Amino acid sequence: MAAPDPGDGAFAIEVDGTDQSPLGMPPADFLRDYWQKRPLLVRNAFAGYRSPIEPGDLAGLACEDGVLARIVRHDRQRDAWTLETGPFPEEKFPGMPDHDWTLLVQDVDKWDPDIAALLEHFGFLPRWRLDDIMVSFAAPGGSVGAHVDQYDVFLLQAHGHRRWQIDAGANPPTDFRDDVELKLLRRFHPSHDWVLGPGDMLYLPPGVPHHGVAEDACLTFSVGMRAPSSAELLGDYVDHVLAAADDSTRYQDPDLALPDDPARIDAAALDRVRQALDRLRTDPAALGDWFGRFITTYRNAVEVAPAPDLPTPAETGQALAAGLVLHRHPYSRMAWHGDGADTQLFANGEAWHLPQADARCLANARVLDAATVGALSPAGRACLDDLVQAGHFLLSGDGD
Repeated sequence: MAAPDPGDGAFAIEVDGTDQSPLGMPPADFLRDYWQKRPLLVRNAFAGYRSPIEPGDLAGLACEDGVLARIVRHDRQRDAWTLETGPFPEEKFPGMPDHDWTLLVQDVDKWDPDIAALLEHFGFLPRWRLDDIMVSFAAPGGSVGAHVDQYDVFLLQAHGHRRWQIDAGANPPTDFRDDVELKLLRRFHPSHDWVLGPGDMLYLPPGVPHHGVAEDACLTFSVGMRAPSSAELLGDYVDHVLAAADDSTRYQDPDLALPDDPARIDAAALDRVRQALDRLRTDPAALGDWFGRFITTYRNAVEVAPAPDLPTPAETGQALAAGLVLHRHPYSRMAWHGDGADTQLFANGEAWHLPQADARCLANARVLDAATVGALSPAGRACLDDLVQAGHFLLSGDGD
């Protein structure tokens, strides 16, 4: 995707944020004027921000099984780049050099509730579009090279300082180098150059080339979006349609006329092919069912599994009455679709038909207490029992 045209200068590329407006403007204005259209630097989007994690915490997380972590090193003399993937041994980090390397850890919001709390500031976006918060630590000079992403990203500086350069011009070059395993740009011509400090945030729509280099030891939080490619959508949709297709529905030609050439595929034949394919198309409700299942599983790094010693529904009710609460599993992704009685709740590819009020409540809930559960309909409560048994909600005390 080509970078968006920044326009004629009518739109500011740098604004100041406030406590009440981290975007420096009402969210509706941001969506109208910037979202997937042009980059935006917000100074003091989160004024006085202090990172809830330290570099050592991130390094420790990168050593855990099941964590997606990478280290990128840059040899400046040879302009050579190397990539290592985790998990890493604990002795890895004390011996790392003091410059020119970066540690990147995906899905940190799934492991740290203070990081996850940042996502509440992005409630102006559909939750099913939010992917994860990647946290990167960079030693001075650390970078991952000039590159381009095909999804929206908000880059929040959490600690230290990072220099960001972007190419906001129309149709920037996006061909990749063939001498590195990373997808780095062969050519990069920055149009803007900034140094971001703690609390500053840079928004980049898809297709904008950018390059970040640590000025000092720094932490950067990347809030990334889910943006499946057309090929991914089509591939999954075709699999879904084929699974439900009736094999008796076939190409038909009861109107067949004498061909002028028996080897020719004529226009009438192609029309019949289109009709055969049209019969495979699903109605809007079925399309919503497929997409809800797809988007709540797309790019999920970890399967939600039942916890040991699962409580029975009766035991769950007793625990809630005693003051315990149900917390959503951090890798549980939920969304809902439909109107009125024809509403579905989706959770990691599974679906339940529910009253809309129940679907809205469960899809948006991070914590459920006795009062909230008591307000669910019988169908909603039965669905919640299923979700608890599948591991989407876990009983815990307030301090857990």
